[in-house]
Amino acid sequence: MPGLALLLGVGGAIAQSGDLRAQDQNAKQPAQQQNANPANAAEAAAAAKESQRKIDEFAEAAKAINGPAGNPECVWLGRRVVALMWRDDLDTAFRHLDLYDRFGCPGGHVQATFRCLVRFGGGIDPKVPDSLNSRVHACWVNPNAQPQTAANNSPPAAGSAPAAATPAPAPSGQQPSTPATPPPAAAPAK
Repeated sequence: MPGLALLLGVGGAIAQSGDLRAQDQNAKQPAQQQNANPANAAEAAAAAKESQRKIDEFAEAAKAINGPAGNPECVWLGRRVVALMWRDDLDTAFRHLDLYDRFGCPGGHVQATFRCLVRFGGGIDPKVPDSLNSRVHACWVNPNAQPQTAANNSPPAAGSAPAAATPAPAPSGQQPSTPATPPPAAAPAK
């Protein structure tokens, strides 16, 4: 009787695990395909570069910011909240903000970062995918950054996108002011 129970137990284990040779072959195929395709190697290198860039950004934030706003979880969640707010995805931003608060991250840093982002709004190009993310990171690290003006010819801070020199929009219903030109001089009366 004990021998029968042992055979049934071993048979059940083999049936659950399936064909071991097929599992080994399936595991080898993706590795062989990855080695055979140079595009996959380029994608892997790009992914590794992106991963290193993110690690460097977290390290930069931790070095520049004292307190919990420099913690990696606060940096990651806070930057996502600010980017979602910029894109007007407020429902998702508020869900992320709840997580941000749950981790004990300071809400004032999100406000200051969004304020900075709004000041630099003209420098964000929606056609450049990383434009928003790099500006959000720069504002997260230094929320007191000021956009450059035409009178200020100093070089931009490292990692920041250049601010666009666009005139301020006129209030609604008004024409933008242009410098007045003097009327032509009238000919002297004779």
